[in-house]
This record gives sequence, structure tokens and C-alpha cells, in this order.
Amino acid sequence: MRKHLLITLSLLFAGFILTGFAQNKKVNMENQKETMLLIQTDLGDIKIKLYNETPQHRDNFIKLAKEGFYDGTLFHRVIKDFMIQGGDPDSRKAAKGQMLGSGDAGYTVPAEFVYPQLFHKKGALSAARQGDEVNPKKASSGCQFYIVTGKKYSEGQILNMEHQMNHGKVEQIFSNLVSKNTAKIKKLRMDRDKEGLYELQEELIAEAKTIADTMPDFKFTPEQVKAYTTVGGTPHLDNQYTVFGEVVEGMEVVDSIQKVKTNRSDRPEEDIRMKVTVLD
Repeated sequence: MRKHLLITLSLLFAGFILTGFAQNKKVNMENQKETMLLIQTDLGDIKIKLYNETPQHRDNFIKLAKEGFYDGTLFHRVIKDFMIQGGDPDSRKAAKGQMLGSGDAGYTVPAEFVYPQLFHKKGALSAARQGDEVNPKKASSGCQFYIVTGKKYSEGQILNMEHQMNHGKVEQIFSNLVSKNTAKIKKLRMDRDKEGLYELQEELIAEAKTIADTMPDFKFTPEQVKAYTTVGGTPHLDNQYTVFGEVVEGMEVVDSIQKVKTNRSDRPEEDIRMKVTVLD
């Protein structure tokens, strides 16, 4: 859990730098019409809108929908109080019980984090992706997506998350500095220079504290607090996965899907197929 929070914290720091840009970008996007799409499923229809603030994800999703890429594919991964995921092309003809999730469109989409404006509230449409170990730039899958269901948090839990993120600030900065000094550390180890390693460690700790002192403490925005305490969501995914749209109608269908019975790999026991159509 601590490691997960530290990873999230480093991404949130990047978010502070981008906030001013995102606010200016929002003004430019306000006059643009948002694209609506319909996801027809075996359990009902879900209407979504795509954000203009994430143009690469928007255009890619529209392109795939118009090509019929999603038609006949499954919601292949469903986790109650978390999310429902689909878009794997291999799911179209998958055998019953077959493990899914590795299919792709043959390309990725660069991450488009617009934080804190766009976040993982309930109903958020976000792009799936491979893990950080093989995908350090957090590029999105070219086709797989998920819709957030999540859960509600109390104000006390939100405050506790903020405290944990801020508490690990120095440790995370220190970790980043260690990564930047990998070559130097490797040489000191090869030379068996324990004193040199200790001195470098102390230097990096001091530098981390200095940097941390110049950074504002992390705090959820009022919009995030309201959403996460009233409708719910998955705040731990913020600034890790690109949010590029949201459900505008049919959230009850999403809730029905998240409650279906699944197997050990989180695949619904009864297939739930989709068809995606661009409305305007």
C-alpha cells in the first residue's frame, strides 16, 4: 500500500506543474461540442461523452467506434466496487472461460493527464494500460477501456489519504534522486566504497528535504472531495490512467454489469457483449 501511494504521489507532483496549463486549456475547450457515443450491451444502453481536453484519446475512440472495432467484444473484466473493463479484440471470439485482457489494437496512445480537472469519479471513462514496469510513460492501450464504479469515501478517509501522500513526500523524492544517480551508486558499490555510499545517501536525503520544502502539500480539490464522498470513485487511480470521458446516461446499466457473477480471472460467467456507435 505504501509503495502504491508513493507512486501516486510522484504523479500528483507532475499534476501540480500541469494544473495551470490545464486551466487555460479548459477555457479553449469550452466552446467545442463534446462527442456522444452509445454503448449498447446485453444488459442495456450506456451513453457516454468524450472530453475535448484529451483529444488523442477522443479521436482514437471515435475512430475505432466508426470502424466497428468494439462491436461484438465483451466486457471481459468486471470487479464490483471498482470498474468494468472492455475493448479486448480477442474477446470477440473467445471460448467460454478463456482468460482475456492481452489483446490490443497494435499501438498505444500517449498519456493525457488533465489533473485535477479530470479524475476517477464514478462513471468516469478511462483508458486501460500496461504496468509501470514495462510502460514507464504510462501510455494507454490503443483500444481497452474501463468505466469506474468505485465506492464512496468518508471525509475522514479522504483526509487520511492526503496525510499519507504528504507523509511519504520526502521518501518519494529521495527515491527519484536515487534513480537519477544509479550510475554513481553502481560505481561506488563496485569500488566497495561504503563511506562514499553513505555520504551520497546523506546528500540525497538533504536534497530531497530541500525539494520537499518548496512543494505544496497535496490536497484533493473541493470537486474531488464532493464526488468521492457522494457518488464515489477510485481516487488511487488519479494521474495514473488517462480519464477521457464519462457516462451521461445508463449508469444503472454499469451498476448491473458490475454485479454479475465472475470467475477467478474476473471475467463474467455469462458474456456481456457491446456495440459502440457515435451519436454526433
